[in-house]
Amino acid sequence: MKKIYLTLVIALAGIFNLSAQYTSIVNQAASILQTAVMGGMRYRGYVDASYTGGFGRLQANFVGVSTVQGLQYADWFYMGAGLGVDLVTSKTDSNNNGWFGDRQTRTTGVMIPIFTDFRFNIGGSKSPSFFIDVKAGGSFLIGKNYLAIENGYINGSEYFLLKPSIGLRIPTGNNGKRSMNIGITYQLLTCNYWWYNNSNSGTLNSLGATVSYQW
Repeated sequence: MKKIYLTLVIALAGIFNLSAQYTSIVNQAASILQTAVMGGMRYRGYVDASYTGGFGRLQANFVGVSTVQGLQYADWFYMGAGLGVDLVTSKTDSNNNGWFGDRQTRTTGVMIPIFTDFRFNIGGSKSPSFFIDVKAGGSFLIGKNYLAIENGYINGSEYFLLKPSIGLRIPTGNNGKRSMNIGITYQLLTCNYWWYNNSNSGTLNSLGATVSYQW
């Protein structure tokens, strides 16, 4: 009987110890979530607006808005995940404006970029400094109609996105944690391009400006 009592005591002690561990884990998770929601010391968020104009053989212009949520790992390094919306307008020739063979096309479309963002600060966080920002991920054309470009079109497949920027970071408050960022940006977007029953891979190159707010 004493062995049974001893076993029960050990089991109950183990349960209480396990419960305490789970409670500790839950409290830590809640603390992390609260830090993110309230804008804690390591959490950072961005809202970004940009315009890039197309150049090269295939040309399209992009007006975009995106947001990035992530962590400031050091004063000089930030990494986060982002989601955006791009309004795309393309340039076509006179034979490709509405239909391309049996394909209905358009010259204005919407693309959804999903990306990882890497940001490097050059200089102090409490005074104006330079930044380098690199977004890398994918972008998707929304809708059934294809986007006409020059004498062909691209469809709604996913495309690789690379968008580096460089510019000036201007602190606006909260001990340097809030800032405005103004810079120039280049965007490369791969595409599967079709023209007159032929296909080929290509790129959409564009160059422009970006403005973002950090909190």
